[in-house]
Amino acid sequence: MRLLFGCAAFACAILSLPIAAGTQPADPVSPRAKQLHDQAIVVDSHDDTTQRLVFDKAFDIAKRNANGNIDIPRMREGGLDALFFSIWVPSDVTGPIAVKRALQQIDAVREAVRTHPNDLLLATTAADVRRAATDHKIAALMGMEGGHMIDDDLGLLRDYATLGVRYLTLTHFKNNNWADSSTDKPAHDGLTDFGKDVVRELNRLGVMVDISHVADKTFYDALQVTTAPVIASHSSCRVIANHPRNMSDDMLRALAKNGGVVMINYHAAFLSEEFRVASEKLSGDVVAAMDAMSKKCGGNEACSTMESERVNHEAMVKGQLPKVTWDTITEHIDHAVKVAGVDHVGLGSDFDGATMPLGMEDASKLPRITEALLKKGYSEMDVQKILGGNILQVMEQVERTAAGAGKTGSR
Repeated sequence: MRLLFGCAAFACAILSLPIAAGTQPADPVSPRAKQLHDQAIVVDSHDDTTQRLVFDKAFDIAKRNANGNIDIPRMREGGLDALFFSIWVPSDVTGPIAVKRALQQIDAVREAVRTHPNDLLLATTAADVRRAATDHKIAALMGMEGGHMIDDDLGLLRDYATLGVRYLTLTHFKNNNWADSSTDKPAHDGLTDFGKDVVRELNRLGVMVDISHVADKTFYDALQVTTAPVIASHSSCRVIANHPRNMSDDMLRALAKNGGVVMINYHAAFLSEEFRVASEKLSGDVVAAMDAMSKKCGGNEACSTMESERVNHEAMVKGQLPKVTWDTITEHIDHAVKVAGVDHVGLGSDFDGATMPLGMEDASKLPRITEALLKKGYSEMDVQKILGGNILQVMEQVERTAAGAGKTGSR
């Protein structure tokens, strides 16, 4: 498909720049951790590589790239068995243009699968993910990051589900017409009546309700309406890093009661309070920083995300921003487990869409998480749950809820 935004010369140059390497030496992964990691089905519930598929003409997902976080060789090296490609359009792009760009991204993911059949398998169910692992392929799933892309139309939501979208993040960084975002001024006191209908329709369709990005009131409204477990596809713990994008302990407990799962985000500002404060002083809050980078990159969203990551990563390496190391991820995992329980925590990296901590520069580094959890005393069974088992259980329950709704005709 034709790109909706051209790549300015400077933006294309930016995309060719490597992200600065971390300063830490490579951590050895024990044979036990490597074996466990290889046995587990490792699932990442949020990945922004879709923007590269659409906007970055130089990007080839089948080849090892000098920049970014994701490609097939590094996924293979890191034992990543399944990932949700994010279908994302900025919150201020709405209406038919947002729909067109969302469809463009869905097509790009499906084309990546079609053109790499030996490596990728399009997955829409937990069974598909398990089959892909058995066949030594990587399961490619899709999650839609921002309810504004349904253009206030449940029929369009059904179309997206038919094309393979398996979760909907109710908002992105700004409110939409029916739900409040965590990083915008409240406009609806949570979910409107139509927003509640969206949640009911997601349940009926077997599409997961994703509460990352939503305002706290929206979160609790969604829990009141849903008949299926919900997910936080890429959120971390607010008690450690006090960002509204993260979840409070009360929210973690409520999510566990619902049967859902929080997928820990690796973005440095969601992992470290020190980094969050320093980066906001440097570049403004996350909405302002994203807007500024989007303008700089001329609307090229792959440029926006990758340039922001590159700048922040280099600032950490040079000491211009506080250093955040990869083991902070396991601190958030450990806290979420203590509050919500080990059955309700997973991994939602935000690869290719955020500033990765030092030592987690790409998907090849994922076995470090397994090693760290084992060192913390987690059982092998519990590690496997966190790596992917928990999100697969939620997918299966959402599928069962939809099947039951279909039999009863309930909405």
